[in-house]
Amino acid sequence: MRTLWRFGYSARLLKTNHFRTAASNTSFPAVWMLLAQYSGTIPVRFVVVKKNSFFTMPETVPETDKANLELYSPHPGVRGMTLLNRAAFKRTVVVPVLKVKKEIVNTLLKSLKHTVLQRPGLKRVVEDTEDEDSRLVILDPHKIPEFSLGEAEQEVLKQLNVCPEVSKYNLELTYENFKSEEILRAVLPEGQEVTSGFSRVGHIAHLNLRDHQLPYRYLIGQVLIDKNPGITCVVNKTNIIDSTYRNFQMEVLAGESNLVTKVKENNIAYELDFSKVYWNPRLSTEHGRIVELLKPGDVLFDVFAGIGPFAIPAAKKKCRVFANDLNPESYSWLLHNCKLNKVDNKIKAFNMDGRDFLLGPVREELSRELPLLKEQKPSFHIVMNLPALAIEFLDVFRHLLVGEPCSTAGLPTVHCYGFSKHDDPAKDIQERAEASLGTSLAGRCSTYLVRNVAPNKEMLCISFQIPADVLYKRPCPDEAEPASKRLCTSKDFSEEKLPS
Repeated sequence: MRTLWRFGYSARLLKTNHFRTAASNTSFPAVWMLLAQYSGTIPVRFVVVKKNSFFTMPETVPETDKANLELYSPHPGVRGMTLLNRAAFKRTVVVPVLKVKKEIVNTLLKSLKHTVLQRPGLKRVVEDTEDEDSRLVILDPHKIPEFSLGEAEQEVLKQLNVCPEVSKYNLELTYENFKSEEILRAVLPEGQEVTSGFSRVGHIAHLNLRDHQLPYRYLIGQVLIDKNPGITCVVNKTNIIDSTYRNFQMEVLAGESNLVTKVKENNIAYELDFSKVYWNPRLSTEHGRIVELLKPGDVLFDVFAGIGPFAIPAAKKKCRVFANDLNPESYSWLLHNCKLNKVDNKIKAFNMDGRDFLLGPVREELSRELPLLKEQKPSFHIVMNLPALAIEFLDVFRHLLVGEPCSTAGLPTVHCYGFSKHDDPAKDIQERAEASLGTSLAGRCSTYLVRNVAPNKEMLCISFQIPADVLYKRPCPDEAEPASKRLCTSKDFSEEKLPS
């Protein structure tokens, strides 16, 4: 599922100072430029910030376009509305129509498909109150300047024996006919940004409103529910993500207060309480990318597992999985989702600090398995998806094991996530990882740009095999004990196996 959902039909950040409210409640050509905007005939430049991120409108709009764009909007009286009054959005505009005998309407629509009105939610054909045997076909105002048909259109009408006379028709537009983006642009003060995107988590729409939008938050929430089938709850984040448990405070703006929801990602179902655990639909592609690297029989250690978006698909792929999360709520939903997806016998789940998990279960398993590797060996992968802090945990790998490495090919591969505001994010992530590990990763790592989190802030993943001289502490020659008995193991850690 795509991570970014849209208000209405457009994924743009619109600046309302590009539009002014029309003075009149009835105007022509009221729908010219907006309709043209959706048909692709206006030369508008789009700047793609990042996949699954926002698009932006150009900073300047030609004066001729401005004059027409401003005409198509809800009634100007809705400006500043904070309590939704749907009836106040009613407006009448004048559009061109052709009078056509009803038996040839379908033929005409096919012949003039590029000329008739193509506005979602609006009828292209309406009753003729003066002639029950005829219908009025609404034309696209942008294609019929000054109510004058072109030669090609006139030739089509001549062949169908239709009078080429274009008439004016008062088209009534109501709240139901406007898109979310148009409604919010009309309501918010001129010159302020209108947010056009939100994340969808099951039946929940998740917003991150700016300060100037907060007075209108309840109206925004209700508009979203009205215009997006399946959305029954709208929430707004009220603080930053807590780096300990990766959740945040939120306010329900509209709809039901039930925040327990069900989502589907990469054909796997998850259930969660959105108010208590971390879930980001924008990461579905990244979850799939990492799981694609795994082969049946491989071992995955998920240090910050959440509710299981890496762990569960890996287990379904017949990998052995050790999954951990510090948040008791995430741990509880991890257990629940393992049972839901019938992989509870393939995943060992832990509720520990990430550092303790690495020093305990991960070290014990690597100490036991690495010396036994044969030619048909599994690969070991360690996923560390806590971008705010994960790089700081890499120092745990320094001399995590004691002894001589059996094979450099069997060394574990780490996939560690981090944020960067640096001009060269890949270089920044690599240098910080090298500082934590105490060694150079030049030529031994790859970095992948996951997504743009905010302006000048990127989320990246750095992947590398842990160098043998970092992972292993070689025994002193005069130590009497065999190396196999000197392998470091944790003294105690809590492990809970899922009930079978």
